[in-house]
Amino acid sequence: MIASGCMVGCGYLQSGSSNQTAEKSLPVLTDEQLLDTIEHTTFRYFWDAAEPNSGMARERYHMDNIYPENDKNIVTTGGTGFGLMAIIVGVERGFITRDEAINRFDKIISFLEKADRFHGAWSHWINGETAKTKPFSPKDDGGDIVETSYLVQGLLTVKQYLDVQVAGEMELRARIDSLCNTVEWSWYQNGADVLYWHWSPKHGWEMNFPIEGYNECLIPYIIGASSPAFPISTAAYHKGWARSGAIKRTTIKYGITLELSHNGNPDFGGPLFWSHYSFLGLDPKNLKDSYADYWRHNVNHVLIDGCYCIENPKKYKGYGENCWGLTASYSIPPELENV
Repeated sequence: MIASGCMVGCGYLQSGSSNQTAEKSLPVLTDEQLLDTIEHTTFRYFWDAAEPNSGMARERYHMDNIYPENDKNIVTTGGTGFGLMAIIVGVERGFITRDEAINRFDKIISFLEKADRFHGAWSHWINGETAKTKPFSPKDDGGDIVETSYLVQGLLTVKQYLDVQVAGEMELRARIDSLCNTVEWSWYQNGADVLYWHWSPKHGWEMNFPIEGYNECLIPYIIGASSPAFPISTAAYHKGWARSGAIKRTTIKYGITLELSHNGNPDFGGPLFWSHYSFLGLDPKNLKDSYADYWRHNVNHVLIDGCYCIENPKKYKGYGENCWGLTASYSIPPELENV
């Protein structure tokens, strides 16, 4: 059995930063207290650290106004989708009032209505002050259908949370519908039986990145298939995402089975966001298709991650039963390591 531990992005420990001081100063928490603390802290990032003009989630936020590349006003579409869900949790946990949340939802929706879009899709990064795209990379300066799917996932969750009996909330629901229903999912197939991640008005399809599983990109296929205006084809899921059946591959690590081949890291399953991002709005319990039982697959992916950190074959500082859950993260800047 894996001991209960903090599900945090430990990737920064690879840089050699020390966490000994932090460990000594941390209070002893029960599992319930730990989860409450993580939940409240997560909420605060999306609420307190939001870009003020747009209400959107910043790509990153550092103490003392230290921002790489002067990007303190750069917001992320996918992260905002996650933040929308966190705000709902904030209301339900009593961190903020429902009225405060409604006002923030209105601000974010108003910003998205004027932000750059590319056949309905938003870019990965947007300038929160101007609503204009900031390129994520030289040719990634247009629509990002994966980040858009994370945003739409959050918007649809907000829509379901809003009260159909309240006029102002009903209006927000209609505006969310307008945003979500104008994403041209099928256009991002580029005439093929697969979704393509990027399209640029300057560079077209030059990035040439077909989205194939298994990774964090199941959700654009799910939302794309359910689009009332621009649904993707069934063949896109089976031939593209599932790679004509090649997605199914049994791997056993630490006596634990993975049913699917994870792109880039088929043996250990890779970072946990591959199994988390798509299931923030899609319940994996009792979710099955011809390729996998997705609840069992997600649980096993996490268990393998925990076993890997306990084994710690590369001897990274800090990995173990109390620090595991490897996923996407930024490194701690050297000037903040001892803060």
